[in-house]
Amino acid sequence: MKILVFTRYPEPGRVKTRLIPAVGKEGACNLHREMAEHSVKRLNRFRGIMEICFDGGDEHIMKNWLGRDLSYRPQGFGDLGERMERAFADVLLSGERKVVAVGTDCPSLSAGHIHQALCRLDESDLVLGPAADGGYYLIGMSKLYSKLFKEIDWGSDKVLLQTLVAAQKLGLRATLLEELADVDRPQDLPVWEKERKRLSKCTIQVLTLCYASNVLFSAFCPHIGFTNLFPNNHG
Repeated sequence: MKILVFTRYPEPGRVKTRLIPAVGKEGACNLHREMAEHSVKRLNRFRGIMEICFDGGDEHIMKNWLGRDLSYRPQGFGDLGERMERAFADVLLSGERKVVAVGTDCPSLSAGHIHQALCRLDESDLVLGPAADGGYYLIGMSKLYSKLFKEIDWGSDKVLLQTLVAAQKLGLRATLLEELADVDRPQDLPVWEKERKRLSKCTIQVLTLCYASNVLFSAFCPHIGFTNLFPNNHG
C-alpha cells in the first residue's frame, strides 16, 4: 500500500493563487503551509507508507519542512493529470497493490477516509472522494487506468464528473466516499477558519484536562505541582 500526498513547497505567488486577491501572496502562502502541515499531521497513522509528491523546492528543502522520516518524490513536468498518472504508474509498477492519492486542500480529510478508501479497493476498481467544488480530494486504485487522467479540465468544476464518465467507459466499478469541502477560492476560507477554531478548541480541552489531572496528582504528590510540570508557565 502507498499513500501519495500531492503538495507544493510554499512560495509566495506560486501557491493558492486564487486566494491572492483576498489574502495577498504572503497570506495565501502561509495558508497553504498551514494546510499542508495540517494534512500530513492528520494522516500520521500512515506515515510509514506515505510519500510526499512535491512541486517546487527540492527533496532537502521538503525534508526540512515536513520531516526527514517521510519519502519524497518530485511531481515532474506536465499538468496535474500527467503528474498523477506518472506517480501511480511508478508506484504500481514497483509492486504496490493499493495506491491512494490525496491533496492538501481539504481540512476535513482524515486517516479514516484513507482507511475507508483502502478497504473499498478490495471490491472496487476506483475510489474517489468528491470535493464540494466539483473536483475530488482523493483517488485510489489497484491498477493503473491512464484514461482517468486524460482529457480532464483540471481545476474546473467538471473534474469529478469527467473522471466518472471516463471510468464508466472503461467499465470500472467506482465507489464514492463522502463529499468534503476544500479551500481553493476566497469563498472557501470559512472552511479553514472553522477547522482552525476546532483545533484551538481541542488544544484548550487538552490543556484543561492536563491541568485537572495535575491538580489531582498534586493532591497525592504535593511536592510535584503544576509549575514543576510546566516550568515556563509563569515566565
